[in-house]
Amino acid sequence: MAFPIKTCVVCGEDFELKPGKPGFANRCPECSEEEDSADRGAKGKAQGGDWQNQKEVNQERRRAMRDLLYRKDS
Repeated sequence: MAFPIKTCVVCGEDFELKPGKPGFANRCPECSEEEDSADRGAKGKAQGGDWQNQKEVNQERRRAMRDLLYRKDS
């Protein structure tokens, strides 16, 4: 059975959409690889430096959810 032929929305090149292809279904493997490498770099920077700030945000989020769930209606 042949794989469906798709057109990449980034470069306009035709490619076969195979199972297990990394990236998006509407992008060719070359364009998907470029996008993945850029995403990994951005995620690593955000997670590395601001974990203390993220901890405070999570504590505020938990407190707000607790207040919403367990508030007493007068």
